[in-house]
Amino acid sequence: MKLHEYQAKELLAGYGVPVPQGHVASSAAEATAAADKLGGRAVVKAQVHAGGRGKAGGVKVAADPAEAGTFADAMIGTTLITFQTGPEGAPIHQVLVEQTVDVERELYFSITTDGGRRLPVIIASAEGGMEIEEVARTQPDRVLTEPIDPAIGLQPFQGRRIASALGLPAELGRPFMALAEACYKAYMAEDSSMIEINPLVVTQDGNLLALDAKVSIDDDSLFRHKAGAALRDTSQEEPLEVAASEAGIAYVKLDGNVGCMVNGAGLAMATMDIVKFAGGAPANFLDVGGGADEGKISEAILLMLSDQGVEKVLVNIFGGILRCDIAARGIVDAYGKADRTPPLVVRMLGTNVDEGKQILADSGLTITQVDTLQEAANAISEIKA
Repeated sequence: MKLHEYQAKELLAGYGVPVPQGHVASSAAEATAAADKLGGRAVVKAQVHAGGRGKAGGVKVAADPAEAGTFADAMIGTTLITFQTGPEGAPIHQVLVEQTVDVERELYFSITTDGGRRLPVIIASAEGGMEIEEVARTQPDRVLTEPIDPAIGLQPFQGRRIASALGLPAELGRPFMALAEACYKAYMAEDSSMIEINPLVVTQDGNLLALDAKVSIDDDSLFRHKAGAALRDTSQEEPLEVAASEAGIAYVKLDGNVGCMVNGAGLAMATMDIVKFAGGAPANFLDVGGGADEGKISEAILLMLSDQGVEKVLVNIFGGILRCDIAARGIVDAYGKADRTPPLVVRMLGTNVDEGKQILADSGLTITQVDTLQEAANAISEIKA
């Protein structure tokens, strides 16, 4: 779950991370009043779950409160399109009105999880700002990665090493270590999957300040963070993914045209690979899980078919706790209710597979049944969308 910038800064400030003064506004009048509280000159920032706002016109510097209100009025209620949102953009419901800062240097700082190491890692660079992706691509040596052993936490020598790599003066060593420790504490306590400060700035009066911030919280931990879960803004998310999460279905929308439904995340990845190897493109990641019943299978397929980009469907079931006959009845139920029925390929193995295949054969639906992944790939590739 992603947080808006203002939410991320409120959370990090609670752990001791220095952030600029700011106020969230939902209207031009509120933005004008917020800028007035900040002394007149202010930065107006669109609140969306995407980077690249500055280049897309989502960050404006207002010379006075009236201009802050004008900028807010032009943003709120519109859609911001950045390189991260895609052509559909993200809706702007609020803006953050923030104090202006005299910046001497821009740095990059983040904490995330390295899946290969299975450890939290700090990623930092002296080249912070809007072009950090380009720096990582063209000058990877300018990006420092520091693994953290969660058994002992972030150590002082690691903070000193990072501060030195960033070229910070000696007097900012302790403030930087305090900021890094605060971010790590927040990362662990909030079950975060990422904390990113870009830019982390050195101000002209010699202080460190988190000028922008992003925080993502692991969805699977939200039952431990009721207050955090309330910060979720579903308007910033793919509607089908929101509907799936509310139904307890693991679903991620992709750009292809082959709808995929499986029971098990590993099987889902293998199925998507098979689609790609066959020259196709998956339209989704859809895992109904091992304990799905007939109703959940039907609901998952109907959800998948509501994506108009799905032109053909591959169902790959390995029957265990989820028996093949239950899966088959769910498939038949969904296709009986759907307002459109794209060509369907089904591969089933495991518990009650013969019963499942017979249910599909007796359904009256046009279904291509296969036994191997290679046969599934061939059948999907032969269907002309």
